[in-house]
Amino acid sequence: MIALFVGLRLYAVLGQRTGHEQRPVTRPEAAPGTEPAAAPAEPKLGAAEPSGFAFDQNAAAGIRAIVAADPGFDVARFLEGAQGAYRMVLEAFWKGDREELAFLASGEVLAAFEAAIAEREAAGHKLDNRLVAIERAAIDDARLDGRVAEIDVRFDAFVAAVTRNAEGEVVAGSLTDAVPTHDVWTFRRTVGSDDPNWVLVETDEVA
Repeated sequence: MIALFVGLRLYAVLGQRTGHEQRPVTRPEAAPGTEPAAAPAEPKLGAAEPSGFAFDQNAAAGIRAIVAADPGFDVARFLEGAQGAYRMVLEAFWKGDREELAFLASGEVLAAFEAAIAEREAAGHKLDNRLVAIERAAIDDARLDGRVAEIDVRFDAFVAAVTRNAEGEVVAGSLTDAVPTHDVWTFRRTVGSDDPNWVLVETDEVA
């Protein structure tokens, strides 16, 4: 089951409709003999949704361009998947699982992960980290260049981080003291391609 889960990559977590996600809100049908209801006002793009999801005003034009090119794209579903990808990538990095990382990231990001893992292994260290909570996931920016879509997602999370040596002794951190982390990750996909996966292409730590 683990192999199957990894093999699906981001197919199951980013932008892929399964039929089980929350359906988008639509206008109710007008009752017989009544005039159709006016179209609902467009939601405020900078406001947080009840689920804690949001997207910044700066991302609005890019999101509209992506939706126009790919009508099946769903913002809420994408953000749910981005959270899953965030957790999967972090856990794979902490475990030093290069194979799983190769399914989820590419290019310079993957190379940076692998270099950090190699450095950690050379020092005889292991990470005993835990993602305590993702406080907020929000689309920070979005753009469409030709058929290539990119979406920047900001994650505000809490991580309990511990580094152990070869003997299992704690050399840094604490599992009882979670620290806040703030990251912006960039996901990329070619709209209209047969591959439904969004690939992680850039990571940045932000204030």
